[in-house]
Amino acid sequence: MTGTLNKVMLIGHLGDEVKMHYFENGGSIGRFPIATNETYTSKQTGEKVTNTEWHNIVLRNKAAEICEKYLSKGDKVYVEGRLKTRQWQGEDGITRYTTEVHVQDFTFLSTKKESMTNAMQSQQNTATPATNESTNTGATSNEPEQKDDLPF
Repeated sequence: MTGTLNKVMLIGHLGDEVKMHYFENGGSIGRFPIATNETYTSKQTGEKVTNTEWHNIVLRNKAAEICEKYLSKGDKVYVEGRLKTRQWQGEDGITRYTTEVHVQDFTFLSTKKESMTNAMQSQQNTATPATNESTNTGATSNEPEQKDDLPF
């Protein structure tokens, strides 16, 4: 293979609101962090361990404006793009670096409001005992069981 590839695909939750910056020429840039989680069971302690990784997301122009309008902290989103590292001089004179994901495509997966509503409904369903004897007869429902794919 003679070529190279710089491609990133992430599914995570927004760690903050989309911060916008507008330029004089009419362009704009939006930035926000995304958290991704890895969960495993520790062999030594047997406890569940969750590691969170934070990613700096950058969008431009119309894509940034759409994300600012519809996304908020806690929402789940899929982003696809490329890694880009930039450097700058800090006020203290030290050269600093950051690696960002420059987004080329994105999909809204769920809002925080939807996730909280689904969680509350499932809690109410499990907390409410069945009082109608006909529901305890073992008859199966024709409706498919809904499972959410939330990592927490």
